Amino acid sequence: MEPDERKEQIFACAARLFGDRPYSEVSTSDIAAEAGVARGLINHYFGTKRELYLEIIRRALTVPRLAVEILPEGPLELRADVAIDWFLDMVTRQEKMWLAAIAPEGIGRDLEVERILEEADRESADRVLEAVGLSPESRHGQELNALVRAFGGMVKAAGREWLVRGALNREQVHTLLSKSLVTLVGEVFPEIQRAAPRS
Repeated sequence: MEPDERKEQIFACAARLFGDRPYSEVSTSDIAAEAGVARGLINHYFGTKRELYLEIIRRALTVPRLAVEILPEGPLELRADVAIDWFLDMVTRQEKMWLAAIAPEGIGRDLEVERILEEADRESADRVLEAVGLSPESRHGQELNALVRAFGGMVKAAGREWLVRGALNREQVHTLLSKSLVTLVGEVFPEIQRAAPRS
């Protein structure tokens, strides 16, 4: 394997293990055995187990720029529908790791994990703003980012209702999230942008 492929293979194996078991129950030896590599290769590519875990959380919770680039031209409803579909596909592919990442209890209270979660939320909110044609750098960018992060809280709750509790199915979650996103962008954002500047 090429080095990049090998690195991705280790990453995928580690993500699978961290999704299946608590952080404290996964060792670098376990990851190496799962990936079929020497333990030293994990340290070479990722540093410590903790650094690898933090990178997995970062990637699991950050919406990549590609997700915005693949959206079709067209009305907001279509773009929201495609964006939510992409998101639910991504969650389905990495269900256990996504669930572990949105509630990373295995590592204990960790300021760096909290910082990564906050950065992932902010960056993902910026991607959502770009997806609906708004600039995070606009005059109200900070408020709009905060609104999308609040929407993100609902996204995580809906994901748990679907994947953990089985109270909602994928189609119901899709409807909830796409309609809510359209309302947020079409009705709430304009009101926020019309409001008086913050003091």
